[in-house]
Amino acid sequence: MTGNVPAFPTPPFDRELAAAFAVADFPTTLTADMITIFRERAATTDTMIRELLENVERRDQVIPGHEGAEITVSVLSRPGRTAPGPGVYTIHGGGMIMGDRFTTIDTVLPWIFEHGAVVVTVEYRLAPEFPDPYPVEDCFAGLKWTFENAADLGIDTQRLLIAGGSAGGGLAAGTALLARDRRLPPLYGQVLQCPMLDDRNETVSSRQIDGVGTWERGSNLLGWTLLLGDRQGTDDVSIYAAPGRATDLAGLAPTFIDCGSAEVFRDECVAYASRIWEVGGSAELHIWAGGLHGFEAFAPHAAISQAATAARNDWVSRLLDNGGQHKTRAFRDVADA
Repeated sequence: MTGNVPAFPTPPFDRELAAAFAVADFPTTLTADMITIFRERAATTDTMIRELLENVERRDQVIPGHEGAEITVSVLSRPGRTAPGPGVYTIHGGGMIMGDRFTTIDTVLPWIFEHGAVVVTVEYRLAPEFPDPYPVEDCFAGLKWTFENAADLGIDTQRLLIAGGSAGGGLAAGTALLARDRRLPPLYGQVLQCPMLDDRNETVSSRQIDGVGTWERGSNLLGWTLLLGDRQGTDDVSIYAAPGRATDLAGLAPTFIDCGSAEVFRDECVAYASRIWEVGGSAELHIWAGGLHGFEAFAPHAAISQAATAARNDWVSRLLDNGGQHKTRAFRDVADA
């Protein structure tokens, strides 16, 4: 390379996304002193929740989280539903440092009506006030509670998915690894939307998306540092906190992963899917050309957003409506053990 050309040029943004991003209010890099205001901005108001859940039955439940502390889950279902059906345990995003259990809940709400699913969404505790392992252990506690109370919730435990986006996608992946290693009943599938998987920030995409986009290298380093402290980037980080560090992804349920080509998480998503394939697992991977992090949320009208949503919903439909025909051998072995 010569002159001022960067070693890793930034991939181009989709044109519709670039236009929407140009008028959006995103900081170049999130800093610690911005957390309070961005938590307030990201909070789902009571009015927003009422609008989102207008046709959904909601039940809030206080349950024991990590070390027995109280956390809240909300159980969402179709009104009047009686027969057991599939379950979706969902974990919100927000860089490990913001958001609440209703953040981007609209991603999974269609599955309530299309598949008769019961959704359980967890209010895990956030860094930096509650650093690792609080977030992932709270999420695991919520999943364990969901399995233990499935009959009362109307969930068929043989068809329970885990889902999450961004930080929630990373926490969903970490929770699935905990569930595998602590021998919970096997999950039926996992949906990881632009997941935050690896604290090391060593990939090409983590260097390409630096000072540009919606969640870039500096913001990502902040989120991981507030979660892990001085351990960030060292060897003293568990695979449950940063699932991208896991070398053995055998025994996982069929997995859906999607991500944009112009976001910091791209390469760790590709690597995670590749390691699932290496052990004979089932993974469907979509990398959307020109996609920025979280593009569906800030530009739902864009053609790329609608295509990404349709692909994810189609995968869930195939999983649930085909009776789990694309379980992997490793997954069946765990289920039969």
